[in-house]
Parts: sequence; structure tokens; C-alpha cells
Amino acid sequence: MEDFITNTTNEDVSINDIENICKITFKKLKVKNPMFSITIVDNEKIREINRDYRNKDSETDVISFAFEEADDYVYPDMRLLGEIYISIDKAKSQAEEYGHSLKRELCFLTVHGLLHLLGYDHIEESDRVVMRKLEEEILESYDAKR
Repeated sequence: MEDFITNTTNEDVSINDIENICKITFKKLKVKNPMFSITIVDNEKIREINRDYRNKDSETDVISFAFEEADDYVYPDMRLLGEIYISIDKAKSQAEEYGHSLKRELCFLTVHGLLHLLGYDHIEESDRVVMRKLEEEILESYDAKR
């Protein structure tokens, strides 16, 4: 999986933690043969992505582009899930704001992004409760709780 996780910043990021939380997420949700990418970017890059692809000219913490929503990305022997972009700058500031480690915040943002790739969302309150419960269960199993 490390070939699919890229850090484009000069910040020290534990790719191992991100890889491990991905494995735990896929195991819990019984996802077989996932294909995806995670790119760690800075606030400037995530703002550009958010502006260009979501018409929101602002920084954000994580953006997911799910490929399975399009019918032309179906493969019989793998799940082509999509792409996730995580802002290291937002992760650092949110970790400080919430009073937990950068490891926990990066793991949370990774799980959050993966769940979006797998079709989960948090627009409706009932969906948000389901998604948040899954996030916390996965994070606790990796000792990345608050």
C-alpha cells in the first residue's frame, strides 16, 4: 500500500500509521483488493483542489474523490476506490485545537476519507452517527483514540 501514499510536503508524516489504519479499515469493512491513493498536501494545494473540483475557494482538511460512483470504473478482481487528499497543515492545527496527537488526527482524516470512498457520508444526522461510530471503532482498534 505504501506505493499509494504520497507525502508532497516537507513535513514528517508517518506513512506507516496511515498504511496501518487503512488495513484496519478494510479488514473491519471486509473490503477486498482495494486500489486507492492518499496524498498529503499543504493548505495551498488543498485549497486549489477544493476550488477547482468542488467550487469552494477555501482550505479543508480532507477531500475524497470516489471512483466507484461512476459505472465506468468497475473491475472484477479489485475495487478501484478513488483518491484522498489530506492537508498536513489542517491536520496539525486540528490536532492542536482538539488536544490530541497528530497521529490521531491523520488517522482520523484517513479513515474519514476512506469511508467517503466506500459510500458513507454525513449529510443526514442518521448517516453522520453511523459514520462517526465506525470512525471511532476503527481508531480505537489502532490506539488512535482521543
